[in-house]
Amino acid sequence: MPTKNARVNVVLEKPLYAAVDEIAKRQGLSKSMVVRDLIREAIELREDLVLAAFAEHREKTFSAKKPLTHEDVWG
Repeated sequence: MPTKNARVNVVLEKPLYAAVDEIAKRQGLSKSMVVRDLIREAIELREDLVLAAFAEHREKTFSAKKPLTHEDVWG
């Protein structure tokens, strides 16, 4: 039966599989849902790191003598 969600097969080392299995049992979820949620969290963390690096760069290159106005940025 076709599903609307894409599928991925993943091979896990035994300790990692055991950790996913334990989380699934503790939370009453399927292993698939646990892995999906962990991947979602990992992607969000990576996005946060990229945005933090961008903000740090902007902070280092900011010039109080040449600030952009609201109109410059959003106009």
